[in-house]
Amino acid sequence: ALFAEDPRFEKILAVDVRGAPAGIGGMLRWIAEVRRARYDLLVDLQSNDRSRILVAALWASGGAPRYRVATRRRFPYNIGPVPGSRPVHALDHMRAALASAGIRAGTQTPVLFAPAESRQRMSALKRDHAVSDGDYAVFLPGCQAAGYLKRWGALRYIALAKALRARGLGKVLLLGAADEETECREIQAACGEWVLNCCGLTAPLDIIPLCEQARLVVANDTGTAHIAAAAGRPMVVVCGPTDPRRVKPAGPSVEALQAPIFCAGCYRKHCSHHSCMLLVTPDQVMARLEALGALG
Repeated sequence: ALFAEDPRFEKILAVDVRGAPAGIGGMLRWIAEVRRARYDLLVDLQSNDRSRILVAALWASGGAPRYRVATRRRFPYNIGPVPGSRPVHALDHMRAALASAGIRAGTQTPVLFAPAESRQRMSALKRDHAVSDGDYAVFLPGCQAAGYLKRWGALRYIALAKALRARGLGKVLLLGAADEETECREIQAACGEWVLNCCGLTAPLDIIPLCEQARLVVANDTGTAHIAAAAGRPMVVVCGPTDPRRVKPAGPSVEALQAPIFCAGCYRKHCSHHSCMLLVTPDQVMARLEALGALG
């Protein structure tokens, strides 16, 4: 869905390769389609076990492209970075893989195409709720339910929203999906009508036009933060159980904030104290936003 309407791509082939029996059928369809197209080059920027098995099956069928690029040079790939030179950040892994094939990746931020429908819909949303360009913040306060430890917490987002309001900011827009509904509702209820709860009202690509005219963005470590980074606005991402060196959204206007605690970046799914998030304060986020020039 992120690329279906992007004019830079000639064709998008999306198949479900997870689970059985549908996953096996998806793998077979993908192999048949790639064999038919007789591609010269295959680039695997994920290079996880699933995609490696998929490419190995393609190779075993005799239909693999001559050049097969991945983030690690091992079977079934024949092009990849020099062993022992793996960078930390996921995007740097991808850049290194492309560089090993002589392909230069020059962009600092994600480049995503927001279709005209998304721009029109977000313009209408702002107009209907009297949201003025440059006079609002976007918060991404949730994440999927299984990763609840990555949430900074409604109380801290409430305190941050009120601090921004005291500095003269007009409105705060809350974005999220079904898993974040409770969090967004709590923030809006505590602040009032100047906080607009857009949870469930936006598709992923709507985030770009909505963030492009925002004064600032504050987010947890969540997938939508990486989409928001494509807008190029000042952004602070609060990290706790994940390592910002690996997960920080790309771009010169993005700052990651993490408490200096011994267990930060533990990648646990459950925790009895959640100190890595509790120790990050709204004042610290405000200071980072100030340093980014987002507070005027």
